[in-house]
Amino acid sequence: MIRKIDDHVSVSPQITAKEVIEAAHAGFVEIVNNRPDGEEPGQPTGAEIAAAAQAAGIAYRAIPVTHSGFSGNQVEAMATALTAAGGPVLAYCRSGTRSAHLWALARARMGDDPATLVAKAGDAGYDIAGIRAMLDTLAAARG
Repeated sequence: MIRKIDDHVSVSPQITAKEVIEAAHAGFVEIVNNRPDGEEPGQPTGAEIAAAAQAAGIAYRAIPVTHSGFSGNQVEAMATALTAAGGPVLAYCRSGTRSAHLWALARARMGDDPATLVAKAGDAGYDIAGIRAMLDTLAAARG
């Protein structure tokens, strides 16, 4: 189930190759994979999703996030992905939660208001209040 956070990004649980085609038809121009391969038996691999994205004519990036947390490199990579996409981005992981968190961290790093980010994620069904202090720190560093 794709959840729209704003006009630029939506997040989703794990997608399939068929859902990549549906995402392309829905207007997404880039897919960002935030899920490491092998996290769960039977999940589609990043290579399978990348091949489906290439066949559908949309960009694909892998920025895998494990349960150990987020790094500065991942935040920067997500900010780059969001900036370079030139259209709507679909980010996915196991449940969509890591993707929502990484989106918010990247947007805070880009200067977005943390309260607005928490509200947008909440409206999409993701509670990211637990990272509010990190959002504040990233936004303050930008400003």
